[in-house]
Amino acid sequence: MHDAGALPNADQLAQAWMLAVARTSFVPMSRRNLRAYLLVLTHNLLDAFAAAEFDRSVPYDVGTALVATHFTEVASLERTLAVLGAQLASAVTTQAGAARLAALQGALAAGYAQALQDRTRAEQERISASAFAARAAAEQARWNSEARFEAIFAESVIGIGVADVEGRILEVNRSLCEMLGYTSEEFLRNPIWSFIHAEDSPGIWTQVSDLLDGARDHLRLEKAYYRKDGAEIWTDLVLSLVRDQAGLPRFVVAMVENITERYHLQARLRHQALHDPLTSLPNRTMFFERLEAALADSRPGASVGVCFLDLDGFKAINDTLGHDQGDELLRTVAERLTTELGRDGHLVARMGGDEFVVLVEHAQGVDHLQRVAQTVLDAVRRPVRLDNHEITVSASVGIVQRDVGEPVAAELMKAADTTLYWAKTDGRDRYALFDAERHRNDVSRFELSARMPEALARHEFVVDYQPLVRLADQRMVGVEALVRWELPTGERLSPGQFIPLAEETGLIVTLGREILAQACRQGAAWYAQDPRTRLLVSVNIAARQVREPGIVDDVAQILTDTGWPPGFLQLELTESDLMGTTGGSLAALHTLADMGVRIAIDDFGTGYSNLAYLRRLPVHVLKLAGPFITGGTNDSSDGIGDETDQVDLEVVSILIRLAHTLGLSVTAESVETAAQLERLRGLGCDMGQGWYFAPAVDPDAIPGLVDRPLGALGAARTVIPQ
Repeated sequence: MHDAGALPNADQLAQAWMLAVARTSFVPMSRRNLRAYLLVLTHNLLDAFAAAEFDRSVPYDVGTALVATHFTEVASLERTLAVLGAQLASAVTTQAGAARLAALQGALAAGYAQALQDRTRAEQERISASAFAARAAAEQARWNSEARFEAIFAESVIGIGVADVEGRILEVNRSLCEMLGYTSEEFLRNPIWSFIHAEDSPGIWTQVSDLLDGARDHLRLEKAYYRKDGAEIWTDLVLSLVRDQAGLPRFVVAMVENITERYHLQARLRHQALHDPLTSLPNRTMFFERLEAALADSRPGASVGVCFLDLDGFKAINDTLGHDQGDELLRTVAERLTTELGRDGHLVARMGGDEFVVLVEHAQGVDHLQRVAQTVLDAVRRPVRLDNHEITVSASVGIVQRDVGEPVAAELMKAADTTLYWAKTDGRDRYALFDAERHRNDVSRFELSARMPEALARHEFVVDYQPLVRLADQRMVGVEALVRWELPTGERLSPGQFIPLAEETGLIVTLGREILAQACRQGAAWYAQDPRTRLLVSVNIAARQVREPGIVDDVAQILTDTGWPPGFLQLELTESDLMGTTGGSLAALHTLADMGVRIAIDDFGTGYSNLAYLRRLPVHVLKLAGPFITGGTNDSSDGIGDETDQVDLEVVSILIRLAHTLGLSVTAESVETAAQLERLRGLGCDMGQGWYFAPAVDPDAIPGLVDRPLGALGAARTVIPQ
């Protein structure tokens, strides 16, 4: 175009064009790529605008290219035309130039519009084609679905039936016919109600009626059916309600799977889970299920009773006759208990080992439970023949009764277990009734036992000392260490309250070592304070301590650590403990005696002593038990009477002479009156201890008792007893 003015710079025009259309349509290009793309189109437009002969196809193609690049929004075209008009305005100087610009913009717009129209038409055609294809696919799918349903219905291994909401059977498949043994015609002649089974739970058919009424859409249950031949099968039944377009119930589809084998397997597994394999009795799991159900009974005044039993000496039967014979005994006892008690409706279960339990679900008082327990004892006592041996066993029974709604099953069985233990400890072959007070005492003892390790660590065990007095001049020559448990509350427990617990738990070894060390340290402390107070320190030890392999090393180490001489240490064992020492324990006592430690028999006369065996024991002192002293003198309550039981007095006299003959020193315990003192002195008794001289006192009080004779008129009476 010869009269055209200066054309704009292509880069500037492309930049302005890019900024104008960048956000008008979604174009998957970065700004850099978009600018490069538009720069190509800009060169084409500028060339067409400046050409001598205007070629309309060039701007037309640019319009088409914009649509192809996804500039499909109206704003894209509008801003493109505006940018071209503004940028090319400087090049228009004549009427011909204005016409050329208008033609360029018009051709671009035409190409854009045609491309957009073609694009829209293509989209519509694709949509129409897709819709047609979808309709065709739907028709094919429906046909396929119906064909598949017919195939599934006919060939399925699961029984399928269709009924209307009136309960009329409309269609059944071959599997259902084979499962129940009826023909399809026989099915169609019978409503679903004709297939009720005697074991159907009451709620099953109510649920089926709800489904037919439209109150529910699905129902699944396990149900038994009778086959036409009378055999019983178990099924997994799924019922589904089919509604019409208005949502009203129309049909019920039943899917039936034969699970007879699985059902019987589950029944066997449940029986095994709830029964003892050896005796076939209910096991502890089933027992607790029944017990918890009985305790949940809401009837007023209802109560539950438990008789918990254990065979006496069952381990000896296993050890002597063998476990096979032991198992046979358990089976025999189980059969007897079931025969005797099962007929009254009581549950007999095996809890494990040789323990059985009888659940009386409707207990009629303690007398009723005692009769049940007596029946148990009588049944067990009857002789049993095992492998040509006729044996008789007994049982111990714990009885507990609880009103329903009271403690949970586990708590009741704890009480029953405790009561069974009472029957054992009270002599076996008997029953014991639960006693709440005795149970509280047992619990208290257990709590003390549980606290004992902590108490040892916190040094709560303290030692008081009771003087050992030489009867000839009533001077203190030694002390007996007596342990006390001082609780954090300040309360003091006597040895009788915790020593048996320590022996049961084995803590007596640790406690005994602690007391021995404490007593030896105290003896050394007194001696360091005043050399006149080198006293014989007597300490009680238990048979369990003597049986410890390291008893000799422990005593030697304590003596070394405290500096206390062996000759001033006396170890006291009860008569029964000492007479029971053999083997290593006896050797340990001999070793201790060889070290210089004195050995004393405590509470002599309370047991039975083999006097010939006594000669071979490493014993230095015989301590006469308190009942010998108080019974042997039989003084009146003021302690100065003259009445004497001559037989007891003669026994004491014989024991003292016997001890002296064996080379033993004699100490009398529980000396409480002047008359007892005089008679013991007259019989030649060497030493004594008791309240007449002094009670057990705090260690700080001992040095003050050294300088004077001890007795009712002596300073010891001013000491506050501990």
